[in-house]
Amino acid sequence: MTEPLLKVRGLKIGATIYPPGEKSRHIDIVHGVDFDLEPGKVLGLIGESGAGKSTIGLAAMAYGRGGVELTGGEVWVNGRDVLQSGMGDKRRLRGAEVTYVSQSAAASFNPAKRIMEQVIEAAIGQGKFSKKEAEKRAVVLFEKLGLPDPETIGSRYPHQVSGGQLQRCMTALALCPQPDLVVFDEPTTALDVTTQIDVLAAIKDAIRDTGVAALYITHDLAVVAQVSDHIMVLQQGSMVEYGTTDQIINHPREAYTQALVSVRSIKHEEKAPTETPLLRTQGITARYRGTNFDVLKNINVGIHPGQTLAVVGESGSGKSTLARVITGLLPPSSGEITFEGRTLTPDLATRPLDDLRELQMIYQMADTAMSPRQTVGTIIGRPLEFYFGLKGKEKQTRIQELLDEIELGEGFQDRYPAELSGGQKQRVCIARALAAKPKLIICDEVTSALDPLVADGILKLLLNLQKVEDVAYLFITHDLATVKAIADSIAVMYRGEVVRYGPKSQVLSPPFDDYTDLLLSSVPEMKIGWLEETIANRKMESAGN
Repeated sequence: MTEPLLKVRGLKIGATIYPPGEKSRHIDIVHGVDFDLEPGKVLGLIGESGAGKSTIGLAAMAYGRGGVELTGGEVWVNGRDVLQSGMGDKRRLRGAEVTYVSQSAAASFNPAKRIMEQVIEAAIGQGKFSKKEAEKRAVVLFEKLGLPDPETIGSRYPHQVSGGQLQRCMTALALCPQPDLVVFDEPTTALDVTTQIDVLAAIKDAIRDTGVAALYITHDLAVVAQVSDHIMVLQQGSMVEYGTTDQIINHPREAYTQALVSVRSIKHEEKAPTETPLLRTQGITARYRGTNFDVLKNINVGIHPGQTLAVVGESGSGKSTLARVITGLLPPSSGEITFEGRTLTPDLATRPLDDLRELQMIYQMADTAMSPRQTVGTIIGRPLEFYFGLKGKEKQTRIQELLDEIELGEGFQDRYPAELSGGQKQRVCIARALAAKPKLIICDEVTSALDPLVADGILKLLLNLQKVEDVAYLFITHDLATVKAIADSIAVMYRGEVVRYGPKSQVLSPPFDDYTDLLLSSVPEMKIGWLEETIANRKMESAGN
């Protein structure tokens, strides 16, 4: 038996919290977790938000983020308990033996420094390589990770490369010091599916070629199935199930694991469109102020009452820009938008109050869409007062009705956003949109920041509300599993144009155009070997062309 590179025994992690108006108190985050990781192997850590995945991953570096305390147990790396090490030894551990790849490379890189300078910093600082040696190794890694122009890409600044390229640069940063262990913390969650598959393949190849061990943290079972040898399932800080990837994916024993495996089980029957669309865009072309480049080109789509139009495509395809034009935040350079047969004025500031009320929006990041200083009651009550003049008891009654409608119920009016889970925050944002009694709600990636089980609950809630309120949705997403679950019609966007549009059954049926075929084939399947099979098929198609 190979001696474990990483051995965790009885790991306990806690934190001190300071609720508004209350005494501080200690809470437990991780409750006595045990596992081993051998050299060259990958352990996937999965579970919903708040399960303790990232906290355990950072504990492998003897680190607790944001006031988190490692309160008990042992973490052995290369034969020593790093929790008992002095600060000097911990500094030598981090960036030398154990490195970290975060979810958002854009937020992790310094925008004022060139990529190469940041990629080699730890390797030089830890005394692993000279500057010349580190730069040479970085170029090799850039090439191994499939980055364009590996000899020169390091001279660029972070904003001069795409999101997928920057995520691979961060992987190169983590591998450059030749660590024994890399902690990958949701490294592809923020990427669209076409970019994700390239980054996943690059990460898997790099792990195989360098022989490094890895903890791969994610809430996406289909993704972890492609890279992991073993999987540990976590729920509320405790290990629910541990096994080989095959056993967890194909033969899960615990009810919670079975729920994760079967997520996205929503069955939504496509509805036939009504004769007249609620909203129609006709020849919409738009560009950002100060530029001469069209970011939207001749967009013609319709949304019917009580139905869902899903707008899909990779990052930068124009999905959110279309939402900005429809809401009046970005006036188009040509074309028009009609709503219930009347033409909407291009600029938000000139629209009548009823046009504003009947067209609402729910944003991707509920955290930044609500004021942290306002209670839930204040947040939901604002549109009730603004649009309908409700006050006092009448307003409080309607707020509670909306909370009941989004399945939160009693006791939430006086809570602040910080006291809510991610799914609860998004439900409050839904209630705020519903408060205006809209006829159309634009949902901009509203489930992409949520774990699968919570996202599933939000989608079911939206579908139920649609039946009750007869509201239409423009649902922007890059998650095709979500599209299949909720859409009636689909518009596929690529580089500012709609390349495929129609009823869901038609858009998702062959023959496909090249881009839609690429998009559909890039959605990870919960099948071991899917990644290699997909990459091989693409190489064959490329060779055939």
